[in-house]
Formats: sequence, C-alpha cells, structure tokens
Amino acid sequence: MPQTDNIASKPDGRRLRSNRSRQLIIESMLELIKQGNLVPTAQQVADHANVGIRSVFRHFEDMESIFETASELCHTEYRGLFIGGDRSGSLQERILHATECHANAYETMSNMILSGSARQWNSEVLQKSYIAYQHQLRRDLDEWLPELESLTESKRQAVDGIASFEMWHRLRNIQSLDKTDSIKIIVEMLKALIC
Repeated sequence: MPQTDNIASKPDGRRLRSNRSRQLIIESMLELIKQGNLVPTAQQVADHANVGIRSVFRHFEDMESIFETASELCHTEYRGLFIGGDRSGSLQERILHATECHANAYETMSNMILSGSARQWNSEVLQKSYIAYQHQLRRDLDEWLPELESLTESKRQAVDGIASFEMWHRLRNIQSLDKTDSIKIIVEMLKALIC
C-alpha cells in the first residue's frame, strides 16, 4: 500500500518531457521573432527547438494555436513594461514620463508587435489580442494623464494615434529618427493637444 502511494506521487516522466518540449517550441518561436524572423514557419520553429516537425503538431493543432499561446505569454511578459514609472509631477512632466515609458516598451516589443501585425489579417486570435492591447494602452494613458477625460472625443482619438506603436514605428523606422528625437516629437504633439 505505501508503495502504491509512492508511485502515484512520482511525476510522470513522459508528461514532464512533453511539457518541456511544448515550452521549448514556444520559446523557439519567440526567439526567432525577437531575432527578426517575424513569421517563422513550423519547420523553422522545429529546427530551432531541435525537435521534429511532427512533434510541433503533436503539441499544437496548427500554427495559429502556437501563435495564440505565444501571444498570451508575451502579453503577460510585456504588460510589466507599461507598469510603473514616475506618475507624479506636472502635466508636462507626466507627458514626458509616459512617452519615455511607452518608448522603452515599444523598443523592446517591436518585433513581437510587427510579427502580430504581419499575421493579424488571417488570425482571429491575433485580431482580438490586438484590440485588447489597444484598450490596455488607452487605460494606461488615462492613468498617466487623467486630464485626458476633459478632451473632446476627436482629440482623445488623436492622442491614442500619437501615442501608438504605429507612430513610434514610423518615426523610428520609416523616418529614421533616433529615440531621443522621436520622444521629443511625440511629447510636443501630445502637449499641443492636451495642454
């Protein structure tokens, strides 16, 4: 009897290996995206994880289910980038601090956001994730800048556009501005709308 209890309390080796393999597949996908491969194939993920392609699809029904799991993991990991920061001071100081906080998060998350955008057109999961991400950004700005409540709806929408990753990406990657200049431009535009 005690021997049976002892056996039941031991972890199942196959289940542990399966969980490790599943985690390795997700980590491999995320690593490929961080390295700049924004839309890795199942074969690339398998090669990077050093597992067979059949192992990938044994753990995940299709590529979208891998993207879904990766997206959930990223959401949890990257949410912390927007939390905190010095939220005290004058309105102008808080606009600067909020912009700097978002800029740092965007720099860290850039490839992940671009990867999601590249696959969003045919992924309901990623579309929903993107909408949730936008709502979260809006709430975060409201916490930084309660003064936004008094803006007209059109000005509030403009604030969201200016503070967005898309604006950040345009300034940094299309207009080739450095981080400092990009922050300065966004701060100036936000001040013009809010102050």
